[in-house]
Amino acid sequence: MAMGPAYLAGVFNRNFCNVRLYDEVSSGSLEDPQLLAWPDMLVFTGLTTGFDRMLHVTAYARSLNTRVIVVAGGPGIRSFPRHARSFFDYCCLGDIEELGEVAREVFGEDAVAEEMAPRFDLAYWVRSVGHIESSRNCNFRCAFCSMTAEGRSYQKYDLEYTRKQILAVGYKDFFLFIDNNFYGNDKHYFHDRMGLLKQMYKDKRFGGWGALVTNDFFYDDANLRSARESGCVALFTGVESFDNAWLGSMHKGQNNRRPQVEIIAKCLNAGILFLYGMILDVASRTVDDLERELALVMRTPEITLPCFLSLPIPFPGTPFFRECVEKRRLLPNTRIRDLNSSVLSLEPLESIGRVQPFIAATQTMNGYRKQILSHTLSFYCQYRKVLTPLQMRLALMNSGLLFAHEFLTAPGWIGRAHKRTHISSSERLDKVYRPAFQIDPRYQHYFSPTMLTDGNGEIAADLQDDISSAVLLRNRAGQLVG
Repeated sequence: MAMGPAYLAGVFNRNFCNVRLYDEVSSGSLEDPQLLAWPDMLVFTGLTTGFDRMLHVTAYARSLNTRVIVVAGGPGIRSFPRHARSFFDYCCLGDIEELGEVAREVFGEDAVAEEMAPRFDLAYWVRSVGHIESSRNCNFRCAFCSMTAEGRSYQKYDLEYTRKQILAVGYKDFFLFIDNNFYGNDKHYFHDRMGLLKQMYKDKRFGGWGALVTNDFFYDDANLRSARESGCVALFTGVESFDNAWLGSMHKGQNNRRPQVEIIAKCLNAGILFLYGMILDVASRTVDDLERELALVMRTPEITLPCFLSLPIPFPGTPFFRECVEKRRLLPNTRIRDLNSSVLSLEPLESIGRVQPFIAATQTMNGYRKQILSHTLSFYCQYRKVLTPLQMRLALMNSGLLFAHEFLTAPGWIGRAHKRTHISSSERLDKVYRPAFQIDPRYQHYFSPTMLTDGNGEIAADLQDDISSAVLLRNRAGQLVG
């Protein structure tokens, strides 16, 4: 669930400002003229692929209200700040507290809350599962991760703030820590959180919790025991691949210390559900190699099935992206919207004709379904006495996600009425790139897709300054560290 809006809403003084939140994933495309004309300030946050949607909604709002102030932040803005400044009034490149500075400048001191408390009451799309945050960023630097591109240090929240968030969410059978890395690099802080959770679990403040951790969490068996005693139900970690050579190439050495099958089985046998995703890197591995890896997973009932299968994504600013640019591996006419898990934006190791059918098949797991069903049955038999009914339901949901990943996870309003190619150079735009109602001609170009590469596979002209600056800054930082 997207929780950035709820935390950003906490910047504003609720006695001074009337704040509304809108989530397009759960509520569909924002095209209501009455709602779009309402705000004095429009605040966006989203992933890199959401950059164009920020432009679309900005065009709607400015056409209906010429005085609206538009503020935008998030990975897409931090990746292309110079380009973004030509569209938005304020481009926030820092953390959520920066919005307070903007609100103070625009509306005055009275508009800013004395204490930033997330507005969970406004996050209508969050229902049965609560979401809170106890830390920011990650202490690892995986080559493909957008966290690596931003280079931000791991930050810990005060334990009292974490406790207040749990109480604000109210009793839930299950809540999720949305930390980028719940384990982090401070063991004392981790154990202090475990102590807090253990007491609150004992006091029946929640039924269970889950979090995202890196593989180093599993190095110490005591961590699993401590987590389970404090009410941990599930942990998600970035397995990405069971191939050690590929993991090494992506600077994920923490995943090579112990066999991953062993780690997953140990976690499950400790009574904690293990969730993970995999990257199908057709840019550096053959289809045969990837099919063998998938077959390994399907015939190993000691582990869960992956929650999702992702294609490699060259997020701007990451070491992986810079390598792809240097080696001219980006496909021509790739758009920012194509940087998602279901579209290939890189030259594959094998021919497009060989790779494209494999990508299409893995979107619905066509050809793998008997293996998935067989694995599901064997997994259930093996762990039915170890996992709770809730955990088993979560585990079995993976089968559904793999069978119909796009149907179950993509917003229905995207409106693709055509067959997809899953290749950036030939993937067609969806209907949100056509204005839902008449807009001011000055903003017509906001509906043109933001291009990452041109027809020759070079970085598009509009983004060259941002990407060149990011590479220069990163190189300087490397020299200083060295």
